[in-house]
Amino acid sequence: MSLCFRETRCDDVNQLFYVRSKTRENPISKARLAELGITHASSVEGFESGDLYGWVCVNHEKVVGFCTGQISTGEVLVLAVLPAFEGQGVGKQLLSKVVDKLLQSGRTSVWLAADRNSAVRAHGFYRRLGWEPTGQVLENGDEILEYRFR
Repeated sequence: MSLCFRETRCDDVNQLFYVRSKTRENPISKARLAELGITHASSVEGFESGDLYGWVCVNHEKVVGFCTGQISTGEVLVLAVLPAFEGQGVGKQLLSKVVDKLLQSGRTSVWLAADRNSAVRAHGFYRRLGWEPTGQVLENGDEILEYRFR
């Protein structure tokens, strides 16, 4: 396997939607994302304007994982890795790159929404990396986790 990490480019957006739809836990289709206002056009616009920032992991020119954050809010919007590439540190490295950029934008903390079900892998993943629940819960049941600059 030849894994390469680099910043997300606008020409990656189609592959981001593909990866997001193929994650083992919590896959979201392109149609469902569109219902949420997340489209190819809005994603490209976000990257071009600089409000969205991300990193991808590429294997033989195919995106196999990605993480995207929003500079204006300090939110990590998504971390997604194809099942065949789980457990290799891909997600941890992608998340670290995006969090570093969000913190460099002048924030002392960043946040994300994640499933609060302890049976879901993301639950333990984020906590092992130092993310802490804030006590806030969204309408969909996801909890807000925060990572503070140390």
